[in-house]
Amino acid sequence: MTKQDLQECYKRIQPFIHHTPTLTSGLINKLVGAELYFKCENFQRAGAYKIRGATNAIMQLSKLQQQHGVVTHSSGNFAQALSLAARNLNIKAYIVMPSNSPSVKKNAVLEYGGKIIECESTIQARQAAADLIVANTGATFIHPSNHPDVITGQGTAGLELLQEHSDLDYIICPVGGGGLIAGTALAATYFSENCQVIGGEPIEADDAYRSLISGKIETNITANTIADGLRTQLGSHNFPIIKEHVNQIIRVSELEIIEAMQLIWERMKIIIEPSSAVAFAAILKNKTTFKTKKVGIIISGGNVDVANLPF
Repeated sequence: MTKQDLQECYKRIQPFIHHTPTLTSGLINKLVGAELYFKCENFQRAGAYKIRGATNAIMQLSKLQQQHGVVTHSSGNFAQALSLAARNLNIKAYIVMPSNSPSVKKNAVLEYGGKIIECESTIQARQAAADLIVANTGATFIHPSNHPDVITGQGTAGLELLQEHSDLDYIICPVGGGGLIAGTALAATYFSENCQVIGGEPIEADDAYRSLISGKIETNITANTIADGLRTQLGSHNFPIIKEHVNQIIRVSELEIIEAMQLIWERMKIIIEPSSAVAFAAILKNKTTFKTKKVGIIISGGNVDVANLPF
């Protein structure tokens, strides 16, 4: 995944995505003691950054592959993104979703034309259901995060941010399956001089934090976090990028995630989901690290059930 790959990807997907705004808050800057730039992918099509990678992955398929459709497994955001991207490109999308996925995300998948197949909330159950669909339909499986074309697509959010603010000291983003942080790390490597990439991760699902320490992909026995989009684990395509280009992963508690989410809702007047709040929570927890620095934050999505808020 070269600099040219990222540039070509961005040009390819531009007709199908929004160039999302970057917002600031004087009050939050004062609270943290740094200049924060919030890249608002909660305003992206389908409500999250994942439309970028989903669109790029589908567009890289052959015509024959596109005729058979695509399949993925996702707790919500990539499910919505692949459904919308497939509809935009007039192909079928089969979506394997855990039965406990938020209803707001299931409803969105259906509205975008995706066909939902429910399964148990385990990685093994998700993959088994997806494999069965591939066998029965000939659809192409597109992993939500561990896929080169998906990673490249997700990196375009960081590319846009750096085009607007080339002098950032850090970019912070949440870590779940690893696609966003891997793509962001590549963007920072290719399009900045000194910008470091740091991840935010729930303590309750800290496999990426442990993976960086051990040097191999670790797993979570349980993932009891409110950040439902971060309950997945790293993969063979994104982990090598993370090992080479990500400087640190900061773990945050459930209470810290909720407090960060509430602060953004109240002070910035924008809707973000818990997974998005993890990156901001990492900054609030480590203010001394970021003091006086220019910091970009990827607000990854805004697909939250407003009838079931944690505050």
